Amino acid sequence: MKTNIVEIKQGTVTSSGGFTAGAAGAGIKYTGRLDLGLLYSEKPCTSAAVFTSNKVKAAPILVTAGHIKKGGARAVIVNSGCANACTGQAGIKAAREIARLAGEKLNIKPEQVIVASTGVIGTHMPVDRVKTGLRKIVLSAAGGHQLARAIMTTDTRTKEIALRVTDSNGTYIIGGIAKGAGMIHPDMATLLSFLTTDARVETKFLQVALKKAVDGSFNMITVDGDTSTNDMVSLLANGAAGTAGITTKSGRTFQEALNRVCRFLACSIAADGEGATRLVEVNIEGALTPAQARKAARTVTGSSLVKSAIHGNDPNWGRIVAAIGRSGIHIEENSIDVHLQGKAMMKQGRPLPLDKAAASASLKSDKVVIDVHLNVGRGKATAWGCDLSEEYVTINSDYTT
Repeated sequence: MKTNIVEIKQGTVTSSGGFTAGAAGAGIKYTGRLDLGLLYSEKPCTSAAVFTSNKVKAAPILVTAGHIKKGGARAVIVNSGCANACTGQAGIKAAREIARLAGEKLNIKPEQVIVASTGVIGTHMPVDRVKTGLRKIVLSAAGGHQLARAIMTTDTRTKEIALRVTDSNGTYIIGGIAKGAGMIHPDMATLLSFLTTDARVETKFLQVALKKAVDGSFNMITVDGDTSTNDMVSLLANGAAGTAGITTKSGRTFQEALNRVCRFLACSIAADGEGATRLVEVNIEGALTPAQARKAARTVTGSSLVKSAIHGNDPNWGRIVAAIGRSGIHIEENSIDVHLQGKAMMKQGRPLPLDKAAASASLKSDKVVIDVHLNVGRGKATAWGCDLSEEYVTINSDYTT
């Protein structure tokens, strides 16, 4: 059978068969906006998730991690406006009660519910408002778009995608949504992202595939160098498409499509970074190992000096080299090549003639690409970030006031 991966127009997390979603305004922090959402599979699922590596973990993370270990999650309840982090046993109790309320509405066990929250740390969850909001949610196959809006905080736009895949296992869909604009520097997981597929997937492979997809996408973005207490990516597979069971041996195309979904969502987050005006892509090649390439790429995208230069259309490639030099990886200065927006800036560790006006003009783009070849090995990696503007400071200086 011919392998094919096609993007679905206006695709979202409920494009996968058998999934419905909805959202409502519960008044958790603000009135007059969607802030509570529900995702549900009509069929039993295999499930997988990855979580923040921050040692301060929000109550929903702790509760959901326990549910995922039991297997078979088939619903997600998520709110914006309150992170339910640093709230002690009261926060744990609230997260468990929210899972119970969602399970009651959907007629499933609380352990089958993933609980997720985003918002201000240190505020207690108004469970009574969640309970009232839940009553107003109407689930539908088009409800993924509502859900994508409900999870937004400082995001300026929704992040949604779905792909239709045909391979030897059959035809199936992978869809997803994500949110995130600030406190973005994930490690082992990221922000909030909810993924679905109507393929039938073995649980063990589902977890491995998700981890691999996250490592090459969400774990390679940064906005401000801060890792959240609430980061989570989950994936539900309900088999509604009637495919053969996908395993490690038959999952190559599934992995490719899942990687594409995660990269799209990750880049959407980086491009929508708080105050950002452009997406920055950093490609590192010729590193000693892939791990070293990843470290270098993440260091460059996280450099405040690099981010500021790009915002000001300043082709100061020396900041790129300096960031790589402090990344802790093996380099040989006389072997480094640097290209900025396709223009050669440095060759074998030496500067090249530069038309500063032309180079500056090339940075006035929605996307800025930095290519670095270290010429010491075969390791390569790509990371994504954004520029640093005055607006970032404005947003974060009055976030809670």
